Amino acid sequence: MESGPDVRVERLTRYLFSAPSWPRSLGIIIVLGLLIDGAAYRAGNDYFLVGTLGFSVPALVAFLLTVPLVRASGRVITHNRSALLALTCTVLSVILSLAPALIFGLALFPALYAGALGLVFGLRVLVLVAVADYRITRMVIPAFIQSGAGIAVGAWIFDPGFVPYALLLQVVFGLVFVFLIWLIERPLKRAFQISGLNFLNTFIAHLTDGSKSMEDFFREIGEEVYVQQASLFFSRDRGRDVLFTVPNVHPGPMGDVGGGNLPRVLHDSFEAETLVAHGCATHDFNLVSESEIQKVVSAVEASREGICYSTVASQPVRVSSGSVEILCQRFGDALLMVSTRSPERTEDLDYAIGMTIMAEGRGSFSHVAFVDAHNCMTSVGSPVLPATRIATEYMKAAREGFRVARDLPLEPLAVGVSHVRVPFSREQGFGSLGVQVLATEAGGKRAAYVLIDGNNVDAGVREPLLDVVLKLVDEGEIMTTDTHTVNTVSGKNPVGYRVPVEEIIPYVEQAVREAVEDLAPARVGAATASCEGVVVFGSQRVSQLASTVNAMLAFIAPISFMILVLAFLLSVFAYIMLQ
Repeated sequence: MESGPDVRVERLTRYLFSAPSWPRSLGIIIVLGLLIDGAAYRAGNDYFLVGTLGFSVPALVAFLLTVPLVRASGRVITHNRSALLALTCTVLSVILSLAPALIFGLALFPALYAGALGLVFGLRVLVLVAVADYRITRMVIPAFIQSGAGIAVGAWIFDPGFVPYALLLQVVFGLVFVFLIWLIERPLKRAFQISGLNFLNTFIAHLTDGSKSMEDFFREIGEEVYVQQASLFFSRDRGRDVLFTVPNVHPGPMGDVGGGNLPRVLHDSFEAETLVAHGCATHDFNLVSESEIQKVVSAVEASREGICYSTVASQPVRVSSGSVEILCQRFGDALLMVSTRSPERTEDLDYAIGMTIMAEGRGSFSHVAFVDAHNCMTSVGSPVLPATRIATEYMKAAREGFRVARDLPLEPLAVGVSHVRVPFSREQGFGSLGVQVLATEAGGKRAAYVLIDGNNVDAGVREPLLDVVLKLVDEGEIMTTDTHTVNTVSGKNPVGYRVPVEEIIPYVEQAVREAVEDLAPARVGAATASCEGVVVFGSQRVSQLASTVNAMLAFIAPISFMILVLAFLLSVFAYIMLQ
């Protein structure tokens, strides 16, 4: 479960980083040039200004002109990234030109410097099409700035033959890197008819300014699905009405893109205080855009028409099978089931598992709302799929829940609700909804369903939170919405991972107390909506994409090395021919 292709791709996010501030990068460029000048001066050779003129000046020119030239194409690159790119190319050119010259003699320095400028041009083409604009023709001029300035300096420092040789190497390395870019693009183009580098552009744009242009890609690969969504409608004469709904689409993939903010959008779409629990759905069921959420809203609204309300409910009861526990409570002729595997990892359940449980439950109940509490994360793992051992444990626990709940006596129902905002940010693992609690009372027993707007709960955090809840009520469970607004790069940012549990407890305790104080006689009605034509990523699309990317990563490194070796051999051949 922990070694799927999607998990291996997610682990690549550890290589992502933020570019340092541009003054720091420029400072290093200037200092590096001065150090080279100082060393050349002490050595007493003719290249005592080569550090500043040959390395620092081209880098500074590239830093100044890259940003406006990229913006002229309608795209954006930050000053920090421009400065870091200039610094990286400068360091590479120093290593490739000066180091061999010091070993084999300064007579080779002009040829080595020309080769380094060729590599700088090719590298800048690759980086700019990846982070700014995938259209190569628009990035050629911004990519040429640093090596072009180097050639201009070389025309003044070296012999006249330097310029044609350096320009020839610009063509050689440029074509080599264009071929490499074509190889990188080929797998995704053939498999999904999308540009991998264009997707990378939009991903970086999302990280930089929150752009949602990635949704265009998702819609290209997406497919329509027809999913069921169970809801409990609570109506009270005193206090606010409550809606507890369980979508079986996934609130991802990241940030506000697609369905990432599904819980908040659904919450704000209804007049009642709405709790949006996590149903059975994997990343295959990520919505391709936020606009698809309106289809879910319309389906839920339509499902409540003509429903029958009841004033009774059962006491909550907990059942288990293997590692799976389910908290069950009847509301009229409907059944609410909240499942967990804590302290073992609780991960996304495949849609087929949830639908099978709901279908079996309808033999005894009119509607079954099955919740994946999503409350224990040990690592980023693959989802629970049908026919696995864990899926079987869920099925057995659900059947036991049906058997036990069917015979529970029904008592008058009281319901309370609360909504407590928390002072924690998305970066700290909390979505904008904070903490919500649905409190119920039937037969003298009180239960609290605590819903935290976050993506899973760090291992070991659910238990102390539940201990606090059980001091105030007889039964309860900690749930998360699985919102992916808290994830922009990595899939691991659960509740309690960055904020100590001791700081979370007061808000959970406050929410439970307020919900209990809000208890009032209630009527409850249940409905199962059919959300039709909702466009999601599609069945196995995430795995297919991940497998393709993994295959690309496997061959890119050796092929890149072979191509660069070929480019350097061509450089040597050209140098020999021009002598």
